[in-house]
Amino acid sequence: MKIFSKEQIYEGDKLTAERQNITSTELMERAGTQIFNWMHMRMQGAQVPIHVFCGIGNNGGDGLVIARHLVTYGYNVKTYVVNCSDKRSKDFLVNYDRIKNVTKEWPTLLSCAEDFPEIHQDDIIVDAVFGIGLNRPVDGWVKALFMHFRNTKAFTLSIDVPSGLSTDKVPTDPDAVVWAGYTLSFASPKLVFFLPDTAKYTVQWEVLDIGLDQEFLYTTETEVDLIGKHEVLPMYIPREKFSHKGQFGHALIVGGTYGKIGAVTLASKAALSAGAGLISAYIPKCGYAILQTSFPEAMVITDENEALISNIDLKNVEPTVIGFGVGVGTNPKTVSAFEAFLKSNKTPLVVDADGINILSKKKTLLKLLPEATILTPHPKELERLIGKWKDDFDKLKKVKAFSKKHSTIVVIKGANTITVFQDKLYVNTTGNPGLATAGSGDVLTGIITGLISQGYNPLVAAIFGVYLHGKSADIAVEDFGYQSLIASHVINYLGETFIDLFKQPEQPPQEQEEQEERKKEDKK
Repeated sequence: MKIFSKEQIYEGDKLTAERQNITSTELMERAGTQIFNWMHMRMQGAQVPIHVFCGIGNNGGDGLVIARHLVTYGYNVKTYVVNCSDKRSKDFLVNYDRIKNVTKEWPTLLSCAEDFPEIHQDDIIVDAVFGIGLNRPVDGWVKALFMHFRNTKAFTLSIDVPSGLSTDKVPTDPDAVVWAGYTLSFASPKLVFFLPDTAKYTVQWEVLDIGLDQEFLYTTETEVDLIGKHEVLPMYIPREKFSHKGQFGHALIVGGTYGKIGAVTLASKAALSAGAGLISAYIPKCGYAILQTSFPEAMVITDENEALISNIDLKNVEPTVIGFGVGVGTNPKTVSAFEAFLKSNKTPLVVDADGINILSKKKTLLKLLPEATILTPHPKELERLIGKWKDDFDKLKKVKAFSKKHSTIVVIKGANTITVFQDKLYVNTTGNPGLATAGSGDVLTGIITGLISQGYNPLVAAIFGVYLHGKSADIAVEDFGYQSLIASHVINYLGETFIDLFKQPEQPPQEQEEQEERKKEDKK
């Protein structure tokens, strides 16, 4: 799914009006009606008090459309206009007149804190105050209104984006933003729904189709893509009946120190479970018996050093791809070995953990990385690599600049892991808090390495690997819960994850009802 910028959404609205020969007011009616239909399907006429707060721009116009339909269908609704400016949009004024035609109880004008209505915890708040176009600080009394919403503990439904939240920057004042329980977004979700600094402002989100021009939706290139099953399924490379292991490459994992051979074991198992034809592990001598015993499918090559990697000698192995860094440490001997290796290496590379820390300490090594090398840092490793950042948008800006400068693919690990290549962002939708456990990063490194081994190009391997890693954890967590999920479970459930790619999703009862309702309406 594409994540459109606010500028692209404005352009989409304009093109839709032109190509479908409709007015902006008609498009607003379509959007507001979709929100009402969503609410009506779930509420079925329930007389819960609904408070619709409308700004004086187009988001407020959407709110007035919603309120008018709620009134028409007999809901217990009160409408308020948040009078935060003297300027009103044209479409707001049109819908302000229209709501007057369906109720004698005209919208209440709010101009200060003394005007705030009483709202109870069991009520519903519809937030249609500001949309994506907000470009100025929120007035003090409007901020107090947003805090009033939050203090009531009432369920808050935001329209398009929680009011006060910009689509391209982090709020400086959390109290000047609506904290929504649910956000119904038009055309696409917003990037801010997935970033650590801003995701807290909406618990859940959903995209509503308001009939924007299809050519615009399909042909417009976006800076951000949202990655789910629909996006990764075309990436999958099926196997032919007469396939053999030689066709799926030879993955090599280089890493480990005394006491950290488990990291290499996890990465190696993950690479083979992700589909590599052959797997070798290059480790210190101390790990030989451990790896041969715990993972008999792996071939093992030992360094001349007993406790660490001091000389990466690959004369007797021709890997398709190399994963470096898991548990490897940053001993000066290991740093020297890595530098010597990089000077002669032409094989595709995945670098994780201490491999990234070595690059951070000795940044001259970055120029030796093969093109499209994949780096998979956790937040602290990323900070060492690119420096401190002011907020999530600054972080993304720095990572994009780093990716362009060094021709690397950077996987920013987190709740919504983001893969960055040049100026493009790929936001993952799988995974859960159970992945906050030792070894899960080693498993991700192994999965990505295993995919490259089979012939996936590095960018696809990173995107697909991140999806598989998170989805495997999502399936496993059903059996183990967040606290008891461990990295080995993620490997063990990779098979089910591949099978899941081809499963049709079960339709929730609510969606089945909506589908039946639409069929009835179509027949009418």
